[in-house]
Amino acid sequence: MINCSQLIEDMDLEGNPSDHRIVVAMSGGVDSSVTAALLVKAGFNVVGLTMQLYDHGKALQKKGACCAGSDINDARSVANKLGIAHYVLNYENLFQDQVMEDFADSYLKGETPIPCIRCNQTVKFTDMFDRAKKLGASAMATGHYIRRKRKFGKPALYKGIDNFKDQSYFLFATTNEQLEFLRFPLGSLTKDETRNIAKLYELNVAEKPDSQDICFVPEGKYADVVRKLRPGSIDKGDIVDIKGNILGQHNGIIDYTIGQRKGIGIGGRKGVEDKDTILYVIELDPYKNQVIVGPKEYLKCKEIVINECNWITENPQKMKSKVWVKLRNSSDPVSGKINVDLETGSSALLFDEPQYGVSTGQAAVVYNPEDTEHVLGGGWITKAPNMLS
Repeated sequence: MINCSQLIEDMDLEGNPSDHRIVVAMSGGVDSSVTAALLVKAGFNVVGLTMQLYDHGKALQKKGACCAGSDINDARSVANKLGIAHYVLNYENLFQDQVMEDFADSYLKGETPIPCIRCNQTVKFTDMFDRAKKLGASAMATGHYIRRKRKFGKPALYKGIDNFKDQSYFLFATTNEQLEFLRFPLGSLTKDETRNIAKLYELNVAEKPDSQDICFVPEGKYADVVRKLRPGSIDKGDIVDIKGNILGQHNGIIDYTIGQRKGIGIGGRKGVEDKDTILYVIELDPYKNQVIVGPKEYLKCKEIVINECNWITENPQKMKSKVWVKLRNSSDPVSGKINVDLETGSSALLFDEPQYGVSTGQAAVVYNPEDTEHVLGGGWITKAPNMLS
C-alpha cells in the first residue's frame, strides 16, 4: 500500500528526500493529511500550510466544508501528530475579492460558476504558491486525486486512477510554471487506500466525511450566499415559455440553472401535448429578469466558445482533430473538434453529438484523444447557444 520508493520517484526531485522541504496545503481533511503523512514517511522535510478563508466565527458553525474553523484545528492536530511545522495563512480578503465576489457576479449574470477552480487559480496556486517558495520549498504538494508525470521532458497532468475521485476537471487551469512546482502524491491511490493509510498512521481524520459543499456555501444553498453578498440586487421576475407567455413568477434568476428540471414551480398546464409537459430551464435572461422554460429539445447545444484558456501542451493550435471534452465534473467526456486561437485566448468547440444543459460560467476541460487520461487544458464557457438562442 505504501511504496516510499515509488513516492520518492514520483516526487521528481534530485538527491535525497531529506534535502527537500515540501510544503503541503493542509485543509484538515483526510486527503491532505495523508499527503503530509506519506511525505514524512518518505523522509522529506514537510511543512503544513492551511488557509483561513473567511470569518472564524461563521466557519465554526458549519461542518463538513474545507477550510472552516474546525478544519483548521484538524490540520493543526495532524501536523502535531506527524511532528511537522504548521502555519495558518489568513487569506480572507483575497478570497473575498478573488473568489466570492466573482461567484456572486457570475450568478447574477445567469451563469453557473465553479468557485473551487477560481480558488485554485488565484489564492491556492498563486498566493499560497508564493508563500511556499518563500519558505524555501522545493515543491508544494496537495491532496488532489490527479497525477503529474513527465512527457517529453516536461511535466504533464493525468487523471487520477480512482475515477470516482479524479479531480482533473478542477485543475485544468494549472499553468506549466505551476506544474513545475506542484506535486500530487495521491494520484495513484484510491480513496479507500487513502483512508486505510490514515488509519495506519492513527490520524484523527481517518473517518472524517468528505466535503460535499463549496466551503463558503452552507448546505449547498448557493442563492442564500449570493443574496447575502449582493443585497438588494435580486428582484422577482417572470417565468416564461419559449414563446414569451408568462407561466409564473420567480424570486430571482439565481435560484435556477440551465437544464434544471425540478423545482421550477410551474404546475400542470391544460391543452399541452404530453411531450411538452415536462419543463426545463432553457435560458436565463438577466436583462429582462426572466427564466425561460421549455421542452428538453431546446437545450440542444452543438458548439461552445471558451475563454481564458490554459493549455498544458506545447502546440495547442494543432488540436484541430478529435478531442475529448468534459463539460461537468460529474459527466463523462464527449467527443468533438476544437479550433484554438492563441491570440485572443479563446477556442471554439464543435461537438460530434449535441449536448444538453450546457451553461456559461462552467468549465470545458480537454483531454488527449490518443490518451484520454492526459489533460490538455481547457477554458471557461462564455457562449453556449442552444435551440432557443
